[in-house]
Amino acid sequence: MENWIKVFESEMQVRAEIVKGILEENDIPAVVLNKKETVYQVFGTYEVHVSRENLLQATNLIQNEITF
Repeated sequence: MENWIKVFESEMQVRAEIVKGILEENDIPAVVLNKKETVYQVFGTYEVHVSRENLLQATNLIQNEITF
């Protein structure tokens, strides 16, 4: 995963999954990483990562097309 970079972060898993789904609908492979503390699932976030080659396209899509 060294060529992948974080493009979105949220404390809510559903928001991360929505972003991932929209990216994939636009032919941008994405993964959601669970960075929550494993014992209580209270602290931490969910991160959406894409490959570096898709960084600009993914960032533009997230900023201009996705609102919560």
